[in-house]
Amino acid sequence: MLAKPWYQNTTVLLIACLGLPPLGAILLWMRPGLGIFRKLVFSAALGVFFVGHLVWFYGMRLELAGSGNWPILSFSNPESHYDTLEDPGRRAAAALAPQQSPPDAEEAAAEPAETAVATAEAGAPELQPESVSAGAAVSNSAPSKNAYWTNFRGPNRDGHYRQTPIRTDWPSNGLPELWRQTVGGGYASVTIANGRIFTIEQRRNEEVVAAYDFNTGGELWTHSWPARFEESMGGPGPRATPTWDAGKVYALGATGELHVIEEATGKLVWKKNILEDNGAHNLQWAMAGSPLIVDDMVLVQPGGSENRSIVAYNKLSGEPVWKALNDTQSYTSPMDVTLLGQRQILAVSASRMMGLAAVDGRVLWEFPWTTSGGGNISQPLVVDEEHVFISAGYGHGAALLKITHSAGAFQATQVWQNNNLKCRFDGPILHEGHVYGLDEGILAAVDVWTGERAWKGGRYGYGQVLLAQGHLIVLTERGDVVLVRATPEEHQELARFKAIDGKTWNNPAIANGKLIVRNQTEMACYDLSPGGGT
Repeated sequence: MLAKPWYQNTTVLLIACLGLPPLGAILLWMRPGLGIFRKLVFSAALGVFFVGHLVWFYGMRLELAGSGNWPILSFSNPESHYDTLEDPGRRAAAALAPQQSPPDAEEAAAEPAETAVATAEAGAPELQPESVSAGAAVSNSAPSKNAYWTNFRGPNRDGHYRQTPIRTDWPSNGLPELWRQTVGGGYASVTIANGRIFTIEQRRNEEVVAAYDFNTGGELWTHSWPARFEESMGGPGPRATPTWDAGKVYALGATGELHVIEEATGKLVWKKNILEDNGAHNLQWAMAGSPLIVDDMVLVQPGGSENRSIVAYNKLSGEPVWKALNDTQSYTSPMDVTLLGQRQILAVSASRMMGLAAVDGRVLWEFPWTTSGGGNISQPLVVDEEHVFISAGYGHGAALLKITHSAGAFQATQVWQNNNLKCRFDGPILHEGHVYGLDEGILAAVDVWTGERAWKGGRYGYGQVLLAQGHLIVLTERGDVVLVRATPEEHQELARFKAIDGKTWNNPAIANGKLIVRNQTEMACYDLSPGGGT
């Protein structure tokens, strides 16, 4: 009697099924004597076992992309990840690292933060200096050496980097990586000041504000409190980017905890739950608006009724200064702007965009802006002293408004509105008369004055976009960094490299020629300075 081939051996089959389920499935179908029905049943069981195998041993996670239709696979062992975050060696290593100011900090501090630097791309004509939009606000933070990217999406919350030159001749293998660090979950971006990076993370059942060294990525301090928000689309973690001002960090957690922290030590100054304080309910996707500093106030958006939708607290004590409106809030962040010579708070609720008087929150003008599911997420843009642009996803589109003032009153009038640019998560970018943004995941350029689309191309998913030196820096939903020329002529992708692993909805940040990217598991720093690395 002939011996059975090795692949028909029962012991081999069991070992393969337990150790490498896909091989076990192949051997199962090569085995004679089993009917089709049994093979199908055993294969289905092996499939379930294999998925469990990947989840248990390799930390596989299946997350939804921003469209809600496609999965994004990532691998991270949660327990191992948390163990790394809790390792005392992280803090010890940072303490031993030399503490120094970021490169070129003296030179950068010598210039106004909002002044562009005219530089030339290698072998290309010199670029003209980029100026701030006429209606953009100037930062009200106290002057501080090395404090530049202190707000969500930069000093003016408009996604522009104007501090120092950057390189646009990226190496074929990507920008030089300076360091990489493990971080906790959530979708907050980072702010940068005085050689420190500040962000907010989810670590087990706590929200954690963490400070990292700008030059090494080493963890300097953490400040935490018990809180965990989680939903099926985005998973767990805080959403709002901390704000830096005059030596203090203003951090808002997903469940409404507002904590003000000393930047150097992590010591708590004051705290308040803005939802409880204002009788408000949390949003479907949680508190996401970054706190805004206006003079001696910090503005937040709890969304409470009875004139408690937008609230200004004294930034040093936490005492209320004013409370206004009854709107359910959105996921945007308020902006400090000037329109027609009047300083205003540009805010977007779940139902409208409006300009508010900074001193008391009084509505100066408003424009209806309601998106399906309350999905107003994308930041508005000030175009000039009398025009404001806004966009939203979920099929809504974009609009340009003209703000006028007569007989002592402001009024907002629609210039155009169409479906040519639907920014769902990302904030659009304004550059030389055109708005650039991710139209439901595809990069597009639109004439800001007419609403006509110049081009559409580049499938980057629901990532984020910044502008530096006439170029778009796109952080894709899957963690690639892409350099695209900001021109209405055509989509011109110049370079791309893999920067970070896993689903990435977090906004990148730039300071002193360094690009910081983060997502739910890691943060990395890349050298954008001219001639940096190879």
